[in-house]
Amino acid sequence: MSETHPSICRFCPAHCGVLVTVEDGAVTKVTGDPDNPLYLGYSCPKGRALPEQHANPLRLLHSQKRGEDGAHRAIASDRAMDEVAAALSDIIERHGPRSVALYVGTNSLPYAPAPGLANAWLRAVGSPMFFTSNTIDQPGKQIAAALHGAWQAGEQDFRTADTWLLVGLNPVISKSAGVPNQNPAQRLKDAVGRGMKLIVVDPRRSETSKRAHIHLQPRPGEDPTLLAGLLHVIIAEELYDHDFTDVNVEGFAELSEAVRPFTPEYVARRADVPREQLVEAARVFGKAARGGCSLGTGPNFAPHGNLSEYLSLCLNSICGRWSRAGDPVLRANVMLPPFTAKAQPHAPYRAWGKGEKLRVRGLTDTAAGLPTAALADEILLPGEGQVKALLCLGGNPMMAWPDQRKAFAALQELELLVSIDIEMSATARLAHYVIAPKLTLETPGMTLPAEMLKYFGHSIGHSKPYAQYADKAVDPPAGSDLVEEWEFFYGLSQRMELTPQLVGFYGWGRHIESPPRLIPLDMENKPSSEDLHAALCEGSRIPLDEVKQHPHGHIFEEVAPRVEPRDPDCEVRFAAGHPDMLRELDEVHREDYASAWGDARRPFRLIPRRHNDFLNSSGRSIAKLSARRPHNPAFLHPDDLNELGLESGDAVRIHSAHDSIPALVESDATLRRGLVSMTHAFGGLPTEEDEARFREIGSNTGRLVSSEAEYDSITGIPRMGAIPVALERLREGEGEGEGEGEGDGG
Repeated sequence: MSETHPSICRFCPAHCGVLVTVEDGAVTKVTGDPDNPLYLGYSCPKGRALPEQHANPLRLLHSQKRGEDGAHRAIASDRAMDEVAAALSDIIERHGPRSVALYVGTNSLPYAPAPGLANAWLRAVGSPMFFTSNTIDQPGKQIAAALHGAWQAGEQDFRTADTWLLVGLNPVISKSAGVPNQNPAQRLKDAVGRGMKLIVVDPRRSETSKRAHIHLQPRPGEDPTLLAGLLHVIIAEELYDHDFTDVNVEGFAELSEAVRPFTPEYVARRADVPREQLVEAARVFGKAARGGCSLGTGPNFAPHGNLSEYLSLCLNSICGRWSRAGDPVLRANVMLPPFTAKAQPHAPYRAWGKGEKLRVRGLTDTAAGLPTAALADEILLPGEGQVKALLCLGGNPMMAWPDQRKAFAALQELELLVSIDIEMSATARLAHYVIAPKLTLETPGMTLPAEMLKYFGHSIGHSKPYAQYADKAVDPPAGSDLVEEWEFFYGLSQRMELTPQLVGFYGWGRHIESPPRLIPLDMENKPSSEDLHAALCEGSRIPLDEVKQHPHGHIFEEVAPRVEPRDPDCEVRFAAGHPDMLRELDEVHREDYASAWGDARRPFRLIPRRHNDFLNSSGRSIAKLSARRPHNPAFLHPDDLNELGLESGDAVRIHSAHDSIPALVESDATLRRGLVSMTHAFGGLPTEEDEARFREIGSNTGRLVSSEAEYDSITGIPRMGAIPVALERLREGEGEGEGEGEGDGG
């Protein structure tokens, strides 16, 4: 018997509306839903591979426990919770609550109750050690928003923009910021077709830049230089919005002075872009009536990510790229509580130096969260406060964390490592317990997590007042023993006699710092997933029951509010002259960039690259997605390959100052010369066995990164992009399994 259900793809945070075909209790087909009013039948390869994910022979159908011999064997989920709870209680009694840490990765986002209940459990334990993937991805977004201030009514609408500037961002593949993520390729095509002038800054001629009116292809890592150069031209030629700036921006004179040295000649020489192209980009952006600037992972991985994000906000602000009174509220709340959008800024606030202080590198809690790049140090460093237990939700630290060898040593040092995972990932292989969860189509879902994304960065999330709720489409496989992720933390709480309070979302949208609502949980009568969804949506703008009346999703245009005028007594201004940021910009100007780019020892720069078939390490074990290319090639310009005497398919060893990895090279004429472009989160554990398998599984670029060198002093994120590297040919049987760096520090 075949049935088709409207549902939500939750492979990534885009939450696309899909149709799920179920035959004899198994998912057999997933396609885009043509009746979904926002996604209009769109789907990507990851979503269409959901049937293969459910039927994957590597999928865990039972939780696992590692024995003394190192082998993992099945354990009942209830028994696993008993033993984990007992082990945690013992660790807390001996070492205190701070010895327990939680890491929440990107794959937790689709399961609405899970991150909140995990955080609630950790708070009930009394530990402040809550880490997420945010601080090793794009932490500059939250830091910049705190220092600069945010606009209550949000950015202008991409659909009516005259221009848009994308820096280090490829939304056609990443489905993230800049272009609405509901079929971004089509949205981009439509916008350019109606006359919008797209400006792309990317060292590679990406899928997005192919539609650009102007494509600046600079040296990687020069994003703050280029943004300062655009500001220089716009200010010097008085292309900025004088009226908006006079009312809403403080520190304009300081910003103008700070960007004065970044002349078109200087920026063109340093970033290696045509001067005329840079000036034209500034004029196109400055003269447009409506538009915006968005940054991606690339600028955040490179040095000075906070500064790049800050300068992009300054660019948006002096050009008035924010919604005005009378405009429709672009990202109106639907499943979140209503809020009043006014044409005025939120005040800047403290971005770091509050909350928990880490024991290494002077790092503290930040507006982006605790610095995840320092968590391995917190595990390895002896003494009071040492982390002894780590629980991982929706993440794969061995693939995602920088400085992979240090991460490997840290995870092996733990008294207790618990990974909630659908398969035996690199992290799960090291875990004492692996908790097997249900997959998304085996659980109910809703678009609340996607709606929340607007609070984590510019131009992210739904661009219309849209919502969808979906019941589970299929039951778990017969004979399996699977739990929803939130159930694991609820079960731990019961066994540890804790009363956690679920983090709700009341207050989001009223003020960027508003505390979330805390929802007490009934620890005697276990709630259902539907109960938790209802609790999370309490006070929502559109009642959850009404959202459920639209199984294909719905755009609630009939209740879309308008932006209200600025309060007459409002004196809040954006901070365009923050001293810390302008001091860092001055440091950038004083850098000896010529020597850095002329380093003969490491003449190439390694940059990140998104993959349309995978979300970080997720999807790599699905044959339908990985069949064509299961590894992550090192892409180089064909002229660079020729100069090195290499051909596509040749094996090389890539050396940074810190370490080295093997890789297979591949020609890519879309790159500027001097670059190596690789997708992150590939490879395996840093062992000889995994090094020898790089042709099959690729290599982990995080192994080239030192968490203690060239790190951001606020977020702790190390230099994960624009990494100086050298390449040497690997001949048959040579170099495999060596894996050491050049021995010159880093």
